[in-house]
Amino acid sequence: TLALAVYNFIAVCFDASCFLQNVREKSNKHGLEHLQSILLSKILGVKDINLASEHEGISVIQQRLKRKKVLLILDDVDKCEQLQALAGSPDWFGPGSRVIITTRDTQPLASHQVKRAYKVKTLNRKDALQLLTWKAFKTEQVDPSYVEVLNRVAT
Repeated sequence: TLALAVYNFIAVCFDASCFLQNVREKSNKHGLEHLQSILLSKILGVKDINLASEHEGISVIQQRLKRKKVLLILDDVDKCEQLQALAGSPDWFGPGSRVIITTRDTQPLASHQVKRAYKVKTLNRKDALQLLTWKAFKTEQVDPSYVEVLNRVAT
């Protein structure tokens, strides 16, 4: 949720942007070539990019994006290979580009030589309840019959 809010707030400051959600799940299910195709499609505005291999994807990303100021958010990364295939090094993208990575495991970040890390603190009960209510009902006020269930979930 926080990464998506950041993306929505700053994406306009870049030539192109891409929010790759659920990297762990999608790479396990469809492979890294699939994620590379999504990344290239969104950033280049081209439909149906077919890549023969992960290595071809790396080459295309490097060649086509090295002059673009890109915002790339990789959500729920769990392996260094995912970072290598999607954002190998800073010179893959143009000056001013930013790559934001969300992960539960800091090992891929260390292996990828990430310069800055920010650990998000757990929400307190009140804020967790407010976020859950907004996500579930798209409003601050809910039917009183849901309050007990929401309180149990937020705890």
